[in-house]
Amino acid sequence: MAETIEHVVILGSGPAGLTAAIYAARANLRPVVIEGAVMGGQLMTTTDVENYPGFPKGVLGPELMELMHQQAERFDTRFVRGDVAAVNVRQQPFTVTTDDGQTFTTRTLIVATGASAMYLGLPSEKALLGHGVSACATCDAFFFKGKEVVVVGGGDTAMEEATFLTKFATKVTIVHRRDAFRASKIMQERALNNPKIAVIWDSTVEEVHDPAAKKVTGVRLRNLKTTQTTELRCDGLFLAIGHQPNTGFLKGQVDLDAKGYLVVRDQTRTSVEGVFSAGDVHDIRYRQAVTAAGSGCMAALDVEKYLEGHGWGH
Repeated sequence: MAETIEHVVILGSGPAGLTAAIYAARANLRPVVIEGAVMGGQLMTTTDVENYPGFPKGVLGPELMELMHQQAERFDTRFVRGDVAAVNVRQQPFTVTTDDGQTFTTRTLIVATGASAMYLGLPSEKALLGHGVSACATCDAFFFKGKEVVVVGGGDTAMEEATFLTKFATKVTIVHRRDAFRASKIMQERALNNPKIAVIWDSTVEEVHDPAAKKVTGVRLRNLKTTQTTELRCDGLFLAIGHQPNTGFLKGQVDLDAKGYLVVRDQTRTSVEGVFSAGDVHDIRYRQAVTAAGSGCMAALDVEKYLEGHGWGH
């Protein structure tokens, strides 16, 4: 029996992957989506999404992903639960192997595996994720109107997030583990000159209160030089210590930048012909559900054009 060669396999089931699936399915490409161990990407840990168009009253992150999933399914998308264990894009057709040993052969690949926010690794932080702990100020700042928040980090992202949060919060405290920021001079000055921003140096967050109350009421800080601990009251904790793109399985096959993000040319094309990128796996700037969805649409349209150009139409 001849081997089935798919038109397109999509890796990832966040807004980028599911939008790519909707567009590819409507173009009769019968996409296969490898969802990952958890369907829906980062939005599965987000409670209220108030900035996604079409939901004037807001929508829960998991609910939004479930609706997108249903929409993609309606147009004949096939879903495979599990993570990608390996890919081979060195020759056509490509192969994708999942962690449970299933192998798919495909003419094109859309990589929409996203980037994972880096966290401190505290059980209390994990318990309060989406309940006052966040890794995205532009997503969640609105919920902290008139409140006091803590930002952890010392790079450009931390300065940017802290400055943005001052539009809503009454006080923003930056906690940094060193005695100087890594951020660019202009970003540092902007933050340090803001009367709403305070800085606690040489310190790390050791505990987030209060998981029992299902909300953030404060943090315990440890000074790394004196080892002394102090309590700081706050209503929210924002992590700005970086993101890790989920691209380990592509190393050595597709061009990645120094941090592991996919390098794209001409919007969604990668260094390998037939491999396309969508969402946070290459987007280090916006990282929004709506921009991820937009690039998923673009990737699917580029795939359709690519297949037609090679006579592999449907």
